[in-house]
This record gives sequence, C-alpha cells and structure tokens, in this order.
Amino acid sequence: MSDAWDRSTKISSLKETVLRKLCEVLDKSSVRGWRRLGEIVNNDRRFEVSSDHMEMCSLRVLEVGGSPSLMLLRLMGDRGCTVGHLSDYLQTLGNTEALQCLKPQALQILLQPQSVALLVGHNLRLSCLAVGKSDVQYQWFKSREEVPGSCSPDLLISSVQLKDAGFYICRVNGEGACEFSQWAQVDVLNVGVSYGQSYHSLDGRLKLVVQPQSQTLHAGESLQLECGAVGRPIPRYQWHRNGVPVPNATKRKLSIPHVAPDHAGRYRCEISSSRERMWTNEVDVSIAPRISVKVSEPEEVSEVSGEYFLNSLPEKLYATDKVALLIGNLSYQNHPQLKAPMVDVYELTNLLRQLNFKVVSLLDLTESEMRNAVDEFLLLLHKGVYGLLYYAGHGYENYGNSFMVPVDAPNPYHSANCLCVQSVLKLMQEKETGLNVFLLDMCRKRNFHDDSTPNIVLRVTANIVFGYATCQDAEAFELSSTSFINGVFVKFLKKRLLDDEKITVVLDRVAEDMGQFDATKGKQALEIRSSLSERRALTDPIVSGDGHDLAHVHSRQWAKAHELPESMCLSFDCGVQIKLGFAAEFSNVLVIYTHIVKKPADMTFCQAHVTDFSPDLDVDPKEMNRETPEETGIYLLSSSLPQHCLYTRLSSLQKLREELVFTVCLQGTFESMGEEPPIHWTKSVNIRKPLIARLDLHRPVRRNSCLQTCLMPHSPCHSPCHSPGPEHHAHLYHGSGQAPDYSRLLSQHHFLDVADLPLGAVGGCGTPFGDSTSPCGISSSPGRFSIPIEASDDINEVQTVFINSLQLQPQ
Repeated sequence: MSDAWDRSTKISSLKETVLRKLCEVLDKSSVRGWRRLGEIVNNDRRFEVSSDHMEMCSLRVLEVGGSPSLMLLRLMGDRGCTVGHLSDYLQTLGNTEALQCLKPQALQILLQPQSVALLVGHNLRLSCLAVGKSDVQYQWFKSREEVPGSCSPDLLISSVQLKDAGFYICRVNGEGACEFSQWAQVDVLNVGVSYGQSYHSLDGRLKLVVQPQSQTLHAGESLQLECGAVGRPIPRYQWHRNGVPVPNATKRKLSIPHVAPDHAGRYRCEISSSRERMWTNEVDVSIAPRISVKVSEPEEVSEVSGEYFLNSLPEKLYATDKVALLIGNLSYQNHPQLKAPMVDVYELTNLLRQLNFKVVSLLDLTESEMRNAVDEFLLLLHKGVYGLLYYAGHGYENYGNSFMVPVDAPNPYHSANCLCVQSVLKLMQEKETGLNVFLLDMCRKRNFHDDSTPNIVLRVTANIVFGYATCQDAEAFELSSTSFINGVFVKFLKKRLLDDEKITVVLDRVAEDMGQFDATKGKQALEIRSSLSERRALTDPIVSGDGHDLAHVHSRQWAKAHELPESMCLSFDCGVQIKLGFAAEFSNVLVIYTHIVKKPADMTFCQAHVTDFSPDLDVDPKEMNRETPEETGIYLLSSSLPQHCLYTRLSSLQKLREELVFTVCLQGTFESMGEEPPIHWTKSVNIRKPLIARLDLHRPVRRNSCLQTCLMPHSPCHSPCHSPGPEHHAHLYHGSGQAPDYSRLLSQHHFLDVADLPLGAVGGCGTPFGDSTSPCGISSSPGRFSIPIEASDDINEVQTVFINSLQLQPQ
C-alpha cells in the first residue's frame, strides 16, 4: 500500500472523518465486520483482544449512535496498533471497502490556521498547508470576502490594524476537489503602550496587555470593564465577581448597561489558553446611591454660552427587584410534542439575566408542578418588584381568560386541568409589584370542550402588560426543523428585549418585525394589551426600597433553587483520580460530566461512568455517559462545557423526592493482567437536592393554593387591559373563511407550506445568525465556491438550517 497512510502512524492519530467512515463500513458488515476483525487481532499476541473486551464492544449497540467498531479500534490503539498493522488485518479480513478508507484523500489539509490575539502594529501570519496528488491552490477569505492577493499557504498582513480583526478561512483547490480549513479568529488589541521588539513572536506564552480599572458609578449608569491578552492560540476569558464566575461573561469586555447596588464588588478576569492560565488584577466597583436634585425655581437660560440649565430632570423609574418565571412545556403526554419552547426559554433566560432578572427556568411541568412553581415565584415578589412570566407550550383562551396547558393534561382538557393566567395576575397585584409582564407564546383558540367562565376580579392598576404571540382565536407557530431553533415570537423578541425602551414600545417593534415575516403574514400577529401609564422598561435599574431586609430574604429564596453542587475529585484505590463537575442547563436540568485526570502508567484501559440514579428522574440509560454533550440531549449548553469528558443530562429535577445519590463506576486493566477481565471499583456520591429540587415542587398542591382555578359559572373577568367578553369577540377562522370543524380536536397538527424559507446558519446554541441562499451559506456564482459561515461565539460549531414548513403550537 504505497499510496496509503504512513504505516507507522498510530490508529489513535487517524482523523475523525477517517475513523467514522471506517467504523460505518465495519459496523454494517456481518461477515467481514468488526467481530471477525477482533478474532483476527486476537490471534496476534501483540494486540490481544479478549472475549470480555469483545463483549464490551458489542454492548455499544445498545447506545444511541454507539459503534462497536470504534470501541474495538480504540482498544487496539491503546495497545499501540499502527495503521500498518490495521491494514494487514483488513487485508486478511478481505474487506476492500474498509481498506479504501485508509487511503489518503485526493486533498488533505495537514496544517490548520490558528486563532490569534495580537497588538496593533504587529505582523500577522496565518498558515494553512495542504497536500494532494497534484499542485494545490490557496485562497484566503475574511468572513465571506476574498482577501486580495492571498493565494499562498501563508496569509501575511504587515502592521495589523483594528479593521483587520475578524474571522479568516482558507480554501484549498486541487484535482477537481475543494477543502476548507477551520475558521481562525484574529483579535486585534489597541493599547497605548509599546512592548518593544522582543514581543513579535506569538508562539510563546500569553502576555497580559490590558488590565481592568476600578470604577465608582451611580445606580443606573453603565459599567464597562476591559482586559486583554495576546498570544497564540487566542485566549479565553471568564470574568469573576467576588470570586464567583459571572454568567455569560466570557468576552474581553464586561458590560452591564444599568448597574444596581448589588453589582458592587471586586472583579477580576481569568484568561486561559490550552497551555496556561493567568489572572488580571482584582479591581473594586463601587455603586453610589442616586442623587435626587429638586429645585423649586427654574434656572435661567444663558444665551451667551448656549447652555440650557433645567430646574430638574425627569425622575428615573426603578425596580426594587426583578424576578422572572419561564416555563416551556414541550414533552406532552397526550398531545403533540413541541420543540421550540426549550430553545426559547434558554435564550430568554440568558437575555433576562443580562437585565439583572432573577430567572427561574423550567421545562415540562405537570399541573401540580406548575401550580407549585408559580407559588414559589410569587414568594419572590414584593412591593415595587418587576415580575415577568413567560410561557411557551399548548394553551387556549376562553372569554378573555388565558389557560396554560401542563404536560400531563388529559385529551381533551378543561380549565380544571390548566392554569389560568389571570389568576396569577390577581395574586401578583396583591404583592403591589411595580410592573407585571406576561409573555404568552401559545395558541389562543377557543376550547369548545370547556364552557366554564372563571370569575376573577382584577384590580385597576396601571402596571400590566400582556404580550400575546398571536391574536385572539388564532394559533401560534413554531418553525419546523431537524435542529433546535426559536419559535416565531422569540425569533423576533430576542432581538429587541435588551432595548432601553418602555416595554410596550419594545413589543410594538417586535410586532412590526413579525409583520414583515412572509411565512406568517396573515396567520400570526403579535397582540399587545397594556394598562401601563409610566415609562417602565425591563432595563430600569434595581434600587432597594424600604423593605431591603425582605428583599434579601427573597433573594436567598431564589438562590436556594439555583445552587449547583461543588465540583469534586474522586480518588480510587488503584491510583485513578476522576473529576466530577456540574452545570445547569435549566433550573430543573442538571448536567454531570466526568473526566479521568490521573491514572497509573501501567494501566492499559480505564473507563469511568455514572449510574444508579433515582427512578424519580427522567434519565435514559442509552443517553448517559456520552462522549459529546449533544449525544445526551445537551444541545444548548454544549459550547460552555469542558471538553474530553463523559456527559450525562438529568432532567425533571422537580420530581426528586430524596437527596440525589448515584454511583461512579470505574473499570480498568493493567499490563500484568493478560486476558483477565477488567477490575471494577465504585464510589457512592451524594449531592443532596440540586437546583429546583430543593423547593419540592412535587408536593401536593396546597388546599388554599392561590392558583386553584375557580370553576364557578360566572361572567367573564373584567380587567383594565382585557376585552370585556365574548359578545365583543370577533372569531378568526383558520382556513378559507369557513367555520371551523368543531368535531375535530383542537390539539391536532396543522402545517403551513412556506417552502424556500432559509432561516440562516445556526450555531451550537440554536441561534440564527445571518441569512443563507445556498447550502454553503452564501450566494454561489459560476466558477466561485461558496464558503462556510462562521459563528462569532463558537467558530467550530456551524451548521445551516433550511425551513420547509411551519408547525403551529396547538392548544
């Protein structure tokens, strides 16, 4: 095999794409597949594979996407098997298709460009090296534009400037084939300090060049902290406040638009690369109270200087606290399942946290769990608090009352099985909240199986805002896709949510944006109902009122449901150490990741996994201890997790009745063991009740629960921001002007044909960024290749999503 890989190359060094193709061939062949290959390898005493090892490989078929061949090849690689040995085994096996996988591609990229951070004025070099059967040609791109004159393996830019920062990629052509390199990010820092001629090489250690500065601000002002380091590969950043990581603060610049007193503290940033880690100086951020200026007489206007002196400024509105409850129901037991609520809740959680909301985000709640969750949410409210409730899932509206449908609701369902939004509002009013915002991403069709009319008397208050994802008697839609993307409402809401505008103005702009979306024109339109008389915005600062102690108690109540277990290191008698880490995807979804950090030199095989979880939890054994987060269903948090671990996702933590105890299992073999089966070790771990489990939402609903739906047949509720009753409602029929067929269940699927509606490239967390008009993400022209789209947050996880239909969220 003169045209094959170097025979001395270790199997473990083969490219992932080569291994994947090889495993696909060996897995599908029953005669010349992985079992027969294992028998051949076992006859070679250099790389014996015992029957126990073969059984361990066979068990991989029980896992989603599990590959027995991949397990076998890894075992062979651990024993030092090379490509030459593997080629000989495949030759004996007689599997020519598998042998073909080991032959080199017509075009291979051997050297990938590396991301780099450097100073203004320094020289930039990005390198890409490829080989083929004939000469290869290179072309560099910055984002989607060709870099003029960049047709060599090295991209050289002398004396880089700020405008040169961005993402770069190299296209390689040869023998009619085309390959793209990986994306490389170039970060250019501009500092007013010269570091001399000695610092022109970027292949060494990180160098810290920008330190954050202490600041004293007034409540409501903007905080800007900045740091920076140069080096190759490009540094990673994580800001810390009082020793605790700041959520989503992973950029060089930390920005908080409207600071509050609780933002005060000591800040520093952790800067790291794959080889080292360093810290910036720790700086103080002080938040002074706002100064009120009251002047009884207006000042005169100085015409000479052209300056106008006003007697006073408009009073800035503020919240005494901000609390949000986000519920996304998607895994319905008796109704069509949804997809978008998970992505919508996740993204809104991150946005609201940037606005300093205390967010409780929950997925897939039953009726009793929803009622108890809202009860806990109400405990966080007090005078002057901004309260926000977002719900995504099935729903309906009767006589001006909106009902949220739990995942365990029967088919058909009635108001007794659901939660009435207006009953939640009534209790929020009793808390004397400063602002009540309801964002309801659900259908509002009439439920003809439910003829009850709850009697809910609301107070007349000028602080209520309802944002309905659709109009009365209409459906709300989610985009149908194999990937996880937003529903129509949140697709546009997330672009406006951080705007420093009155909340009704924000929703008006969202409505305008939705109105321009061709896919839902005439089918879904945002409806806003408001009694808001002041210019209150979600960006308003937090200023503690008279009940500071009460607010502190409520903050502790919220923190109680968001405490993660501390990471731990487990030491086994055999000398192996395992790191056990935890992350929260939602308030009721915990991620556990394990990583072997130390093992004896004579240990030839070592594997650890977690098991024996409480039956209360929703855990699929086939999706535990996976090598990538996505394999376990962790699609949104994957880019934030450490690499090279085994991942397990535990959902439905609200169902946990006892402390969470599980087992960490370790199995391994040593060189001296020969064909003996692996040795097993175990350790029991107790992490008590993590996250929302501490609130015991599984408990029975209290008899005097504030959310028990009133089923007495009274007149519809009257509210200053709601329509008066059914006699004034205009029914919007779904279809071509004919009355709906009431004999059909309202929960059935409906589809709208909106072919050729590309949403754009989607990153690892499902966020659309940019439009695409071709499979590669940009328009193609004759004689010119399209290039992949880069994601600014994670340039390694890029995919393109095309939408062929819209699926509505039924009632």
